[in-house]
Amino acid sequence: MKLGLIPNISKEDIVNTVDLLVRQIREAGIEYALSNIMLGMQEEFPDPVKNSDFLPLDELIKYSDMVVSIGGDGTILSTAYSIRNTETPVIGVNLGKMGFLAEFDVDSFKEFLGDLKNGSYIVEKRMTLRGKIEGVDDELYAINDIVIDKGSWAKLIELTIKIDDDYVSTFSADGLIVATPTGSTGYSLAAGGPIVNPKAKAITLSPIAPHILTMRPLVISGEQKIRIVARSLYGKVNINCDGQRTISRNTPVAIEITKGGNSFNLVHSNKSNYFEILRNKLFWGLDIRNINMESK
Repeated sequence: MKLGLIPNISKEDIVNTVDLLVRQIREAGIEYALSNIMLGMQEEFPDPVKNSDFLPLDELIKYSDMVVSIGGDGTILSTAYSIRNTETPVIGVNLGKMGFLAEFDVDSFKEFLGDLKNGSYIVEKRMTLRGKIEGVDDELYAINDIVIDKGSWAKLIELTIKIDDDYVSTFSADGLIVATPTGSTGYSLAAGGPIVNPKAKAITLSPIAPHILTMRPLVISGEQKIRIVARSLYGKVNINCDGQRTISRNTPVAIEITKGGNSFNLVHSNKSNYFEILRNKLFWGLDIRNINMESK
């Protein structure tokens, strides 16, 4: 087993955190290498971490059986984009707030290393999205969602949706969120979309502040093709992936979205499950009346 560590170097005290994680990995007798994104901090590490292998991303991915993403959910999304052409499993160590995808903290990661060596873990295949903007060569890629929105223009935009070439609707809104099951607990949820179990092969379309009472979120098969045409009187709309990569385009602009080719493989402990994470992280399904009664 070989682990490749990709940290978010903007996190507070990241050198000491990585040092601690590396010591845990070495104590577990597992081979590892570090992303060369930390080369500029190499001298800050104590021995023996200072003498570790610091590899460029492409070499690190080839080296690694699994990647350890150190930061939070946003760091995992960034890591997933970096390795999008592979299906290398990702372990998330959370240094952020939510930690919905990044399941482990520093303490639980140490415990998990024993399970990792024993093969007591789950690799969950998560659906991804692939998008193509008409007239643009580069493809869009997302783990959570692809969002079309009004950008800096403080007016509604017009959106026309077709699914498998069948006309669905034309409506005015601030935008539209096209989400995977993984992304259903993110921006889509905040816009009123449903929670979709990651084992479901489905895509959710959640309008952002639609100016019509009857325009509600829609769940379709992950095998279907979505075509969206956006128009704005301002002339431009924003298209962003996972809230991290944004493209501004003149309108009208057409975007086609389908299920991605490679899955995103997320490593879980077999000691927890999706519904437990929903309850612990989002307080989903918890009845405050029962909690108050139990505390008396």
